[in-house]
Amino acid sequence: MTEASKPVIWIPRRLSDATLERARRDYDVIVKEDDTPGTADEIIAMSATADGMIPCHSEHFSADVVAKLDPRLKIVANHSVGTDHCDLAALKSRGIAVTNTPGVLADATAELAFMLMLSAARHGVTGDRIVRSGNWDFWSPAFLVGKQLTGARLGIVGMGGVGRSLARKARGFDMEIHYHNRRRLETEQEAGAIYHDTLESLLAVSDFLSLNCPSTPETEGMMNAERLAQMPKGSVLINAARGSLVDEAALADAIQSGHLAAAGLDCFRDEPGGNPVFAAHENIVMMPHVGSATVRTRDAMGFKALDNLDAFFAGKSPPDML
Repeated sequence: MTEASKPVIWIPRRLSDATLERARRDYDVIVKEDDTPGTADEIIAMSATADGMIPCHSEHFSADVVAKLDPRLKIVANHSVGTDHCDLAALKSRGIAVTNTPGVLADATAELAFMLMLSAARHGVTGDRIVRSGNWDFWSPAFLVGKQLTGARLGIVGMGGVGRSLARKARGFDMEIHYHNRRRLETEQEAGAIYHDTLESLLAVSDFLSLNCPSTPETEGMMNAERLAQMPKGSVLINAARGSLVDEAALADAIQSGHLAAAGLDCFRDEPGGNPVFAAHENIVMMPHVGSATVRTRDAMGFKALDNLDAFFAGKSPPDML
C-alpha cells in the first residue's frame, strides 16, 4: 500500500447500502458478492490482499485460521458485538487489531426478545397458522388461552445494554423486574429492579426468563436440565443472545413435559439451520438470529466498524478496540 493509495478492505457479507457507500468512498473495497459466510480458506486467501476486514459472526477466526493469516492483514473490524467467533488471544499474538460494535444493538435486540416473549406467551405461532391456513372454524372461552405478561415477574440474565433496554420495555407492561449479573448495577441503573446474586435465586422467581448475557466458557450450557427444572412450572424461556447458552435437548424435554409453557428463540447451537426437534412444538417461537436486523441498527453497526477502521488507519486507537 503506497502513501497515496487507499487501504484495501474485504467485506464477506452484504452490509447495509449506507455502509457500503461510505466504505467505497474511503477504501478500496472487495465484497464477496454471493453473501455467504467466508470460509477459512477464503479468510486466509484474502488476508494476503486486504489490509482490513469487516466480518460478521459467521466468519470464524480460529487459532488454526489465524496462524495462517498473511502479515498484510492488520485489523479485523467485526460487524457484531459478540466475538465468540474470534480467537482473540491468537489474533493479538499476531499483532492484528480486533474491534466490535457495542452500544448500538441493544434496543433492536431487546425489541426482538420482547416480540418472542409476547408471541410465546400468547400462542403466536399456533394462532397465525390457524388463521393463515383457513382452518379457523371454532371459538371458545377456552381457546388459545395464554400467559399474561402484565404483572408477571421477568428475570433477566445479563444486565448489559440489551438487558437494561428489555427491562425498560417490560416496565411498560407493569412487569416486576428481577436480574442476575456479574456485578450489581448502580441504584439509578437498577430503576427498581431486584438483584439476585446467584442464577439459581433468579430462576425461582422468573415467570419469564430472558437470556441476555455473552457466550463464554462460563455460560456454555448454563440453562441445562437442572436449571430449567428450577424455573416455575408454566414459565417461559427467551433466548436472543447465543445458542450456546442453552442445552437444547434439555429444553425440548422441559417443553415436552409441560414444565415450561413455551420458549422464544432467536439463536441456536446450529446456525444457520436451528434445531429440527423444536419444529414439532408450536409453543416454541423461533426466529433466524435477526435480533439486530433493523435498518437503523444495521447502518449503525456498519458505521461503527468503519469508525474503527478510520481510526486505525489514521494511526489512532480504534474506539472499540478489544
